[in-house]
Amino acid sequence: MSEPTFWRTEIWHPLSVHFPIAILLLATIAKSVALFVQGDQKPFWQKAGSYLLYLGFITAWVAIYTGDMADGIVSRKLCDPTVLKDHEIAAFNVAYLFSAAAALNLLLSFGLIKVWPKALHVLTVVLMLIGSGYLTYAGHLGAQVVYQQAGGVNIPTSDCAGFE
Repeated sequence: MSEPTFWRTEIWHPLSVHFPIAILLLATIAKSVALFVQGDQKPFWQKAGSYLLYLGFITAWVAIYTGDMADGIVSRKLCDPTVLKDHEIAAFNVAYLFSAAAALNLLLSFGLIKVWPKALHVLTVVLMLIGSGYLTYAGHLGAQVVYQQAGGVNIPTSDCAGFE
């Protein structure tokens, strides 16, 4: 008898990767809006973007971890493993960029950096925008691994005997 689907470690990556994708993109939008709004709305957008950023960068590292777990299983079955390697590199770039943005944002939030606060808020958003670009690229490569090379996909027999 085969193990339950949940215990296949290559399944944990797609379960954990979609949350940081959505959260980090929302964080980028919220922080971008915070740069342009004025008055009473500014603190709301700033805080919302910060909380989403903190949650998103932590879950991005969880997705990296589960991706590493899946790598050993998936990479042996791919026709072109360079796509998987490029996906991994892009994902690390995402995690590093959003981690840097989160660190800078924390330093600004606690008032530990007092020079050029407006420019550093803009730099935080620039890091997040670049990270969002890498996030899109990593997602595209991940889709290629799954849909073009059947990475991590259980391909049933032609008679579907495994589902009886």
